[in-house]
Amino acid sequence: MLIRRLLMSAVALSLSSPVWAKKVDLDFNVRFLPETEQAEVRMTVEEGAVIRSLDFNLGDNGAYSDFVADGEWTAQGEQRGIWKPAAGKSSLTYKVRINHERAPGRYDARITPDWTLLRGDDLVPPAKLDQLDKTNLVTRIQFQLPKGWKSVETGWPRIGKNKFRVDNPQRHFDRPTGWIVAGKVGTRRVRLGETDVAIAAPVGEGMRRMDVMTLLTFVWPVAQDVFPRDPAKLLIVGAGDPMWRGGLSASNSYYMHSDRPLVSENGTSSLIHELVHVFSRITAKDRSDWITEGIAEYYSIEFMRRAGGLSEERYQKIREQLIRWSKPVKSLRTDRSSGAITARAVLLMQELDREIRAATKDSTAPRSLDDVARGLMRLDKVSTKDFIEISENLMGRPSKVLDSKLLR
Repeated sequence: MLIRRLLMSAVALSLSSPVWAKKVDLDFNVRFLPETEQAEVRMTVEEGAVIRSLDFNLGDNGAYSDFVADGEWTAQGEQRGIWKPAAGKSSLTYKVRINHERAPGRYDARITPDWTLLRGDDLVPPAKLDQLDKTNLVTRIQFQLPKGWKSVETGWPRIGKNKFRVDNPQRHFDRPTGWIVAGKVGTRRVRLGETDVAIAAPVGEGMRRMDVMTLLTFVWPVAQDVFPRDPAKLLIVGAGDPMWRGGLSASNSYYMHSDRPLVSENGTSSLIHELVHVFSRITAKDRSDWITEGIAEYYSIEFMRRAGGLSEERYQKIREQLIRWSKPVKSLRTDRSSGAITARAVLLMQELDREIRAATKDSTAPRSLDDVARGLMRLDKVSTKDFIEISENLMGRPSKVLDSKLLR
């Protein structure tokens, strides 16, 4: 009888399963043009008839130009363009300006005669995809490098020479998002847990690749204890001036200025801070950026402490510095946290962690802020209300720490 029930369940499951989607190739070919500070992108779909349209958001800085399409290309002002591919094999080609200043004299995307460092998000603008049902686009990106350029690296798995497979289940349209570095590049590689990690930077830019690898190896196990995520690949890129003097994360990669210390004199680590962003993928809404930045900074300290890199005495000195720095802060609620707000958020999270541990220490399943963080990971976007509800559900009672004017 048990075997019969299992067989009947299998048949019912097969009948209820959707028909397998038709797989259609979608290829991006990128050619870097250092002489004009641009890249030429060719997007080719093997069967254009499966795509009704792609409605591109071209932004407001005029970075995209020279559109040539098989089928129909319609410009909707300067900020939108709609491509309706022709039947059969169909391509859209355009150029994109690479150099971009995040602040005066500081670049978050740059191309030189010897290398380029940028995000794939900018190579391929966001678009609304309207395609036939039961169609699955199989996306790849390949790079044609200028003469003398040695290599290219992305946060996507490599499937050939300068070629990568792009597969993002969270997106309807598989854009090759994340950091890209190409040219005369030096790379160090290591496998941590189930993740292939690459640390890559242009030669001569002062990136301390082995130092980065060593610190990551040191904290990786404690990071995975909190954030149970195993990305197939993680890319860390860097360069010196005039690049942005900070850190910038994406879902599969992040950037660090090569002059940034791995551990700052105040005991925090930008390298680990950005690693937390990649692992947690927590994004905020409703003036709650303090959660996103506070979690990242809290664990930049906590991971080093748990891994044995900070003594208790040093940890307490870090707390004293955070208290002094954040003293003027009256509210944490903002769309974009400053350093002082983030410092105050870290203190609140340290206090909340102690409160949760004390409230649940005698239960069958003691809890901590780690459980709050794992709960936040499951939400698309988090608010202060979400943070309070998850924390108080874990404790089984209202939180004194969170009953604060800082959160109103």
